[in-house]
Amino acid sequence: MKRWLGFVTVVVTGLALLCQSADARVLKRNKDDPRLFWSGLAVGAGMTAGYFALRDWKWKDPTNAKVSSGGAAVLTTVGCMALAPIAGTIAVQRELTLREAYVMTADCVIPFVGGWLMSQAFDAHPEWEAKGKRARRR
Repeated sequence: MKRWLGFVTVVVTGLALLCQSADARVLKRNKDDPRLFWSGLAVGAGMTAGYFALRDWKWKDPTNAKVSSGGAAVLTTVGCMALAPIAGTIAVQRELTLREAYVMTADCVIPFVGGWLMSQAFDAHPEWEAKGKRARRR
């Protein structure tokens, strides 16, 4: 039964990956300024180091861990969500758009994929960006 379930899982995953269309252009979220990507990556790497520092630099069964594994994950995720837009603003020397800020915070929750999903949501709802542009003009 386990083999059958594993086989079905592999087939369904393979079919799901084959159904995606190829797109060779630059991602829309990185097209404006690549400094946002690199600042987000630096913050993410720092928070990963922070996670291991809280866990006594061990992945499993640390002896002198300051917090539990879940607690360290929550602390570093929230820290990343707070620090990534700040670092992005400093890197580009301007106020971030809503799209840029949301993509950076989504990347903290699910690295790389979260930002892509948030970018897809903004593509599906262009009125979200229009509200932010109108608010800045006032």
